[in-house]
Amino acid sequence: MKTKTRDLLTKNIVTIVFVILCILGIIASQQPLPFIFKELLTRVGRNTFLVLALIIPVIAGMGLNFGITIGAMAAQIVMIFAISYGATGFGGFMLCMVLSTPIAALFGYLTGVVLNKTIGQEMITSMILGFFANGLYQLLFLFLVGTVLPIGNEMYLIPGGVGVVNTIDLKGNLMYALDDLWSLKVPTVLIIAGAICTALLVWMQMKNKATQTKDQKKASYARIGMGLSLLVVGLVLNFTTNMYRFFDVPMITALFIILIAVFNIAIFKTKMGHDFRTVGQDKHIAHVSGVNVEKRRVLSIVISTVLAAWGQIIFLQNLGTLNTYGSHVQISTFAIAALLIGGASVTKATVGQAVLGVILFHTLFIVSPMAGKNLFGNAQVGEYFRTFIAYGVIGLSLGLHAWKTFAAQQRKDKIDLE
Repeated sequence: MKTKTRDLLTKNIVTIVFVILCILGIIASQQPLPFIFKELLTRVGRNTFLVLALIIPVIAGMGLNFGITIGAMAAQIVMIFAISYGATGFGGFMLCMVLSTPIAALFGYLTGVVLNKTIGQEMITSMILGFFANGLYQLLFLFLVGTVLPIGNEMYLIPGGVGVVNTIDLKGNLMYALDDLWSLKVPTVLIIAGAICTALLVWMQMKNKATQTKDQKKASYARIGMGLSLLVVGLVLNFTTNMYRFFDVPMITALFIILIAVFNIAIFKTKMGHDFRTVGQDKHIAHVSGVNVEKRRVLSIVISTVLAAWGQIIFLQNLGTLNTYGSHVQISTFAIAALLIGGASVTKATVGQAVLGVILFHTLFIVSPMAGKNLFGNAQVGEYFRTFIAYGVIGLSLGLHAWKTFAAQQRKDKIDLE
């Protein structure tokens, strides 16, 4: 029992620490829970897609793909030109999604080819590739646009006619192009989600009842209980006076997130997904089994880069502002930090960990400025703290991974000697 508890704490130490930090931050910030919930709802819808774009490369043994920054650049290239030529609304949003796909796929392919040349050093290589690509991106929008490449509307050019302006306001063209299509109140969403989840889980329980073990039945009943809990909470919120009744959930954005979550789960039930998993576990065994290891590694990066491009478009349409030279810079850092906070590692990641990580990471982002102000008299302390956390959790995770790898090798060497 003690060993199991120690193993559980060791495996989830980062997540546990962040749960504690979030609780302490909420208390210290003295902000009302409805405000925190509303801000968190916005941030989860804005950022979850990008975090989910990281999962496939992790399972395929490519580690944490800092190269999603390159996918974000592909999205911004398309968005800037599309906006300058008058793209607006949901049609403009979908146009950006479609046009960014081949560009992101090409960037992802080139990234994957380079990463295949640096096996074992994929994470640092993808980070350096992001810096390199950012240099080319700056060259494109500071020098080539307005001289070599035409732009649809000169109002987006720097005075003098060369280079794109620093900030592009998306209001009136792509701002809320997805979010404003259809929304429901929080209680309604909880009632619908609870009813669907409960019905689905009950059906699965009845279907698999004969083959389930005792532990599996307990887990199944626990999941049904969680579905019923969502339903009950939704009904309570719907029939009581509270602020949560007035918060909107952008349903089309939520549907996009659900679709990528289902995609990430379903792909690993296919042959391609089994190949990804085999390559991630042992490249030599994968090669002996007939898997084209290099091709699968490249494909995982291509998928991740395309998903990152789509995620960046979703992110920016919700944010409402496109910083030409800065919107993509910290995308990979914050997305990777969120994934790790949820309990993922360099070699293992799930959809549940990604969603939990987004919730914890952005809860801390919301409360830390006011917590810093209340504790130290300066909100900037909270800003520094959350930036430190983003980089610190990545460093901690990489350190733990190196330690576990070294410990496993030590145990293996000891067994071989015996």
